[in-house]
Amino acid sequence: MRALLSGIAADLQAYSALAAVLEEQFSAALRHQGPRLVEIVEQLTTAVAVVDARRIERVALAQHLNGPQGTMAQAFALLKPAAREKIEADWLALEALVIECKRLSKRNADLLVEQHGIMQRVLHGEEHTYEPI
Repeated sequence: MRALLSGIAADLQAYSALAAVLEEQFSAALRHQGPRLVEIVEQLTTAVAVVDARRIERVALAQHLNGPQGTMAQAFALLKPAAREKIEADWLALEALVIECKRLSKRNADLLVEQHGIMQRVLHGEEHTYEPI
């Protein structure tokens, strides 16, 4: 149970940091800072691997505590009321951070795809630009 609770606390910090890196990525993309974007991708890859490993561990711990179909809600139910309320609040905060990071990631991906499309049109022109009438 301690590993489960400490994993959630660690992920709260990790997702807050991940959101900050995603903001940096957006800023670097707006400024066309290629080398910085490469550094940020490395940071993101490492951070995502860490939180994903904790997610896998969290699922295994919940199943260890409550059987093969064990859920986080069942794991939380094993706690005393005060501890359960705190961890449930932390869990909701973590879910909100995950959703925010997904939103930021999609925003960044959309920007990068748009920039790539613009560069392709600038470098290669548009196919229909000089079509005969």
